[in-house]
Amino acid sequence: MIDVDRLATWMDGVGLAKGERVEHRFISGGTQNEIYEIRRGDLHGALRIPPPAAPAPRDEGIVREWRIIEALGGTDVPHTEALAVCTDPAVLGRTFYLMGYVDGWSPMGRTGWPAPFDADLAARRGLAFELVDGIALLSKVDWRAKGLDDLGRPDGFHDRQVDRWTAFLDRIKGRELPGLDVATAWLRAHRPLDYLPGIMHGDYQFANVMFRDGAPARLAAIVDWEMGTVGDPKLDLAWVVHGWPDDTDQPEGFTSYVDMAGMPSRAEVLARYAEVSGRQVDDIDYYVVLAKWKLAIVLEQGFQRAGDDEKLQAFGPIVVQLMQEAAEVAETTDYRS
Repeated sequence: MIDVDRLATWMDGVGLAKGERVEHRFISGGTQNEIYEIRRGDLHGALRIPPPAAPAPRDEGIVREWRIIEALGGTDVPHTEALAVCTDPAVLGRTFYLMGYVDGWSPMGRTGWPAPFDADLAARRGLAFELVDGIALLSKVDWRAKGLDDLGRPDGFHDRQVDRWTAFLDRIKGRELPGLDVATAWLRAHRPLDYLPGIMHGDYQFANVMFRDGAPARLAAIVDWEMGTVGDPKLDLAWVVHGWPDDTDQPEGFTSYVDMAGMPSRAEVLARYAEVSGRQVDDIDYYVVLAKWKLAIVLEQGFQRAGDDEKLQAFGPIVVQLMQEAAEVAETTDYRS
């Protein structure tokens, strides 16, 4: 729980509805972050803070997230409004920030799409296009003009990927992963057709966006910026399409946490991104191999430390499937960089 009196004093100091009573409600939380709904006078916001036991670097991560949402102010990227950030642990014990509250809904934690998207497949198509538009617009933000020059290391981004993540895997590796050698060798030998650095989310999917209520589909905000950086925005596109079926009406065994029936095809999604972003997508196979390979390595860490945690244990076969799929795309694509 948060200390409401200390929060109120801090909010007074930064001029947020000064003197009004603070009301708060816990929304969600885990090992990385907790989110509280905050009301004070006319202010309606959300507070994002690491839990007390979170590793110390999470405080730096909170500042990183804050810098991104603050930089998105004045852009056409759907985002939460940046209200204020606090790096003084004397206030609530950890670094935190306040952002505007988003009225809408998340696809996560649902058993199906809300009305009218549950029955209106034409409206449901719009959810996919709005999802892709979010990162297409994000890729166009002038990150230098927004003061994010030091947020990441865009120079040599692709040159570092294989060495960085294979070193990471070597530290946590506890089993052989079929397809690892094939996918790794392919990534070492290939590069994108072009590379234009930009802001990237780092974990872009339906789970990390919110939509406005009702039709037509409208993206309300991109959320959860823990992995945000300046790098290659087309990797965000790969997170979206690496498991997107060619035919969403007959997905051939495709599994997802959302119902894909009625969604546009993978080709339509790629075409939409190219249209809105102005970037070519002819080299998407490179990014798909990288996305599957990298995600497999990230999830392998969770699996290796699973213990009795059934959720982390479930990563085991997913990792194997992802790595094999990365190798399969690498072996069957005719992509030439």
